Amino acid sequence: MAVDQQLSLDEVRQTALRALTEVGVAEAVAEVMAESIVLAEAEGLRSHGLARLPTYCEHVRCGKVMANAAPSLEQTGPGVLRVNANSGFAHPAIALALPRLVEMAGRAGIAAVSIHRSYNCGVAGHHVEWLAERGLIALAFVNAPASIAPWGGVKAVFGTNPFAFAAPRRNGHTLVIDQSSSVVARGEILLRAQAKQALPAGWAIDAQGRPTNDPDAALSGSLLPAGGYKGAGQALAVELLAAALTGATLAIHASSFGDNVGGPPGTGQLFIAMDPRSFGGTESFLDSIEALAAAIEEQPGARLPGSQRAQARKRTEREGVSVPMSLLNRILPAP
Repeated sequence: MAVDQQLSLDEVRQTALRALTEVGVAEAVAEVMAESIVLAEAEGLRSHGLARLPTYCEHVRCGKVMANAAPSLEQTGPGVLRVNANSGFAHPAIALALPRLVEMAGRAGIAAVSIHRSYNCGVAGHHVEWLAERGLIALAFVNAPASIAPWGGVKAVFGTNPFAFAAPRRNGHTLVIDQSSSVVARGEILLRAQAKQALPAGWAIDAQGRPTNDPDAALSGSLLPAGGYKGAGQALAVELLAAALTGATLAIHASSFGDNVGGPPGTGQLFIAMDPRSFGGTESFLDSIEALAAAIEEQPGARLPGSQRAQARKRTEREGVSVPMSLLNRILPAP
């Protein structure tokens, strides 16, 4: 019996749409979520692709996510939008706000979107890439439920708290930097736990602060910050920007993205967009990017951030993706 099934990206989309609509998610919301899952699978970011779908569905059923909550938006300053996701999925709230952010940044040179009462927003890099494709320099700060202890501590205080940056290019793929504050994204730990695979050394500690390669012990302990105290500092900065500043729920108070315990997590996101025309000028900015790109790419073994994702997209468009049958059976159980 086959243990994997090859799916085209369109089949990935249809699988996600069917699973989400079957638990009561409106088609318009399901389409936004499915597109996020397709992009993750296309780039090989499996922890944010179909593997996340059973949890999305479970969270709709148990009330961690209000399936069809309508996000609301208000302009709170000349260059600031505030969005209330109303305990729904983050993606519709982001989709509502980003087109307005493009307009505001074009007028003012710089603008921001603050989102609260939100949920897991998937791959932060996808959202900033969308902005960069429209000629803007973009930043994203995302808080998540606690999974990283402060440097020197053992009790989780910060989430994996990713930071993402994207910039337009004249040539080549969009430059995208997307990194969590932890050594590895929490979704990777969940994947290893589901597969009963050991963790590499240096990823996590258990609840007593001891190094562990047991994913279950890691989930009840702490992920290690990337770069030691530097990653912990990044996690703190992101927490202040994405939660304290937006009025979202702090990591220490947010319910987990990984289980069905507690109500909506209520986490937050902050997006900042800058129009190069209002700074040094678009052409000079693009000239500088291409000069840096050339200096990096001319070195054997060096690569620009985002290049592997761009290559993966081309490959999966041709070949599709291999999905474990065990996962497909969890997503769409037999009647």
